[in-house]
Amino acid sequence: MTARYARVVVDSRLPQLDRLFEYRVPPALEGLAPGVRVRVPLRGDRTAAGYVVEVADARAWEGEVADVEAVVSPVPVLRPEVWALARAVADRAAGGAADVLRVAIPGRQARVEKAWLARAAESAAGDAADRAATEGAAERTASSEPPETPALPAPTASLEPDAPPEPDDASAPLLPGLVEARRKVALECAGGVAEVPVADGGTAWVGRWAVALAALARQAVERGEQAILVVPDHREQRQLRLALEAAVGEERVVELDARQRNPERYAGFLRCVDGGGLAIIGPRSAVYAPAADLGLLVVWEDGDPLLAEPLSPWVHARDAALVRQGQTGCALVIAGHARSTDAERLVEVGFLEHERVGAHRVRVLPTALADDGRRVPAAAFHAAREALAARPVLVQVARPGHAPGLRCGDCRTRARCAACGGPLGQRTRGAQPGCRLCGRLAAAWRCPSCHGTRLVEVGRGSTRIAEELGRAIPGVPVVVADGEHERLTIDARPRIVVATRGAEPVADGGYGAVLLLDGDSLLAREGLRVAEEAVRQWATARALAAEGATVVLAGVIGPTVGALTGDTTVPFAKAELAERRSLRFPPAVRTASVVGHPDAVAEALEALAGIEHLDVLGPVPAEGAPGDRLERAIVRFAYADGAHVAGVARGRVLAAAARPRKPGAPPRLRIRLDDPEPFDGL
Repeated sequence: MTARYARVVVDSRLPQLDRLFEYRVPPALEGLAPGVRVRVPLRGDRTAAGYVVEVADARAWEGEVADVEAVVSPVPVLRPEVWALARAVADRAAGGAADVLRVAIPGRQARVEKAWLARAAESAAGDAADRAATEGAAERTASSEPPETPALPAPTASLEPDAPPEPDDASAPLLPGLVEARRKVALECAGGVAEVPVADGGTAWVGRWAVALAALARQAVERGEQAILVVPDHREQRQLRLALEAAVGEERVVELDARQRNPERYAGFLRCVDGGGLAIIGPRSAVYAPAADLGLLVVWEDGDPLLAEPLSPWVHARDAALVRQGQTGCALVIAGHARSTDAERLVEVGFLEHERVGAHRVRVLPTALADDGRRVPAAAFHAAREALAARPVLVQVARPGHAPGLRCGDCRTRARCAACGGPLGQRTRGAQPGCRLCGRLAAAWRCPSCHGTRLVEVGRGSTRIAEELGRAIPGVPVVVADGEHERLTIDARPRIVVATRGAEPVADGGYGAVLLLDGDSLLAREGLRVAEEAVRQWATARALAAEGATVVLAGVIGPTVGALTGDTTVPFAKAELAERRSLRFPPAVRTASVVGHPDAVAEALEALAGIEHLDVLGPVPAEGAPGDRLERAIVRFAYADGAHVAGVARGRVLAAAARPRKPGAPPRLRIRLDDPEPFDGL
């Protein structure tokens, strides 16, 4: 019997193991094929889990070859398109492919696999019977016939934005044929809400953006292809799921989300492995979903920080989508209510086309704070009272809780936790002060400066503003929506909804008025993307307003006002990008943070020094564990040099990892490409 050899990617965080290892396949080992999970030996008695990338009849490694120890599962969970994406994304970020696969492939669920394998065997038997019937054999019985995939539901009027397109609106040329033409689009979606049918025969209200994206996904599903739609969190995912179920049918919608139970998530993953016309939705990890016939890839609100992967190699979902589009040639849509500077750069270099869909007519009133320092200006009170006659009113605030901060009533020193140094705050009126970081209560707090014990409140959180509005507008119900009081939807009855940014529920028919408070404190923060993030969050809240509603923006002046009061946010994104281009700040250029021991940092910078158009900021002292002497440098380089920089960076990380270090000690060198952290304090 001819010997076979398996090339395996090992599931390891060690950078020196980021390559394919070759193993001999024992003749008696069954079920080994590309994509399956295996267990393989490493040096000595150690073993590791991994995935088979390919199987060959000839050896590629001339040295000693060990045998594959076992096939953990015969299910091919590592699809060729996912491996190609993981390898390319890791190379772009100077990271390891196994780290990407850990995000892309959920943990194994044996019971779910068993059911999937049984269905696969039954389907194969049915296919064989079909072939036999075609060749003149006895006709199969009806009970063995595999179930047919339900036809797509007929489009309904409720699936289209209810506002008619303007003469210059791009929705008419955009929606038809986008998938077939494989267009790459930066899509700016107008606001508003729409009513869609649900499975129980009723209806639900979702953002019009979800309806527009569902119409695009239908184009791919009608062609028998897959559509992947990536959203920041479960709130957007719920709206998009409802719109997709109305557009393509519940049977063709698959959710992949870490919030699901493990068996449910794994069953959805295996449904994607089956292929066919599907709409796949989920958070940032869904960009790696198995889809052999990918027709459409959508990233919604690409400026949302939740789409940035917090684990190595820290790849943003937008960047992974760009890599996947380059590999598959699928249609690509980067969409949002507000244009991000990253998407605008792609438009300006000609990679994406600009499009806008829908129309949302609201009146935006920017106001300064009242002279007496009230957080709710008179114009906002007037708009709220008028709207409350028929509809609910949304009030967006900056912070949750009652008092986001506390300070000493005697010396005015900021009150901090004695255990961790975090800021103290109050969740509700009269509650014990507690740390906002570690949660420890500070009932016996004493000021370390003056030894005073009296605390006074600093700022107003969601519950405190709700109390104040309830007193100012008596007789109207007031509800809070924040991290502790989650509300995804509310009905159309008049009420005041006080919500923190990102926690705003969808109101049936839309809000009669939207009050955007704390704009001054939001813009007072430090960071490169503060203004851009503020515009995105305000545009998201504005999109929840009903047609003709009033939107009050309190305490804001300058260019950000124009971004919200105009018909489009594109001019604001253009101005932001132009300023960053003049300063060589992201996303005008790519960056990498180089952190580690001074000698390792110096060696890495020396290796990178020969790259043209590359400049270095630093090095400067970096934070680390007590006793560690670390440095950090920032490297800025052109997008065209990204592959060269990533290759050199990976080489230096491997060289540093090969040096001996004490158990538990941090790595001698860490290089993170496209690291936003150094620019958060600008």
